Amino acid sequence: MVNVAFAELNPENLKAVYLAADDLKVAASILYNAYFDDPLFVDIFQAEKEGYESRLRSAIREELNAFWVAKQPMIGLFEDSRLLAVACLTSPDSAFGAGRYWHWRLKMLLTAGLFGTRQMLEKEERVRRRIPAQNYHMLSFIGVHPDHQHHGLGHMLMRAIDSVLLEDDRSEGVGVYVTLPKCLSFFENGEYEKVSELEVGHITGQIMFRSRPEI
Repeated sequence: MVNVAFAELNPENLKAVYLAADDLKVAASILYNAYFDDPLFVDIFQAEKEGYESRLRSAIREELNAFWVAKQPMIGLFEDSRLLAVACLTSPDSAFGAGRYWHWRLKMLLTAGLFGTRQMLEKEERVRRRIPAQNYHMLSFIGVHPDHQHHGLGHMLMRAIDSVLLEDDRSEGVGVYVTLPKCLSFFENGEYEKVSELEVGHITGQIMFRSRPEI
C-alpha cells in the first residue's frame, strides 16, 4: 500500500494502493473518459474518422496491460472497494518507455493502427529527451471517475505519486506532458514546473517536471 494521509475525506473509506490485475478493466474505463477529449489523443487516434472510440479504448487497454506485464507502478484511489481514480507511471531507468514489448506493438498496430502507434512512441521519445533529469518517473496517465471530479481526488493522487517517488532512491522526480490547458493549473498547484513546449502532430503541449519531494 502507498502510505498517504487523507485529511480532506474520511480516511476510513479512502486508500491509495497499487492496482491488482482485477482492477485494470475499471481503470481503463476511468482513463478512457479522462482522455476522450484530450487534444493529443483526439489527434493521434483521428477522432474525425469512424471508430475513434474503439481505437482509444483499445490503446488504453493495451497500455495498461503493458504496464502490468512490465511491473510499472499503477496507483488506484479507492473508496472501500470502489476504484475512483488512477495514476500510471514508468519507473526510472525502465526499458519500458518507447521500447515497449514486441507483442504490445503488434497489438497496438492491430487495434490503434500504424499512425497512432507511431505517434504514441514518437511522443514518448521526444518528451523524454527534454526531461531535466537522468533518472526519473514519468506520469503517463492520471484520471478521476467522472462522478467524483472536483472533490480533491486528483490532489490525493499527487500525494500518492510523491510516496512512490520516495520509495525509489533512484528517482530525481516525475515528468508529465500536458496537452489540456485546464490541467496546467492542476500540475502547477502540485509544484510541477514548466520545462518547455513540445508540438506532437498538430498539438502543442507543455512538458512539466516536479523534483523529488523533500522528506
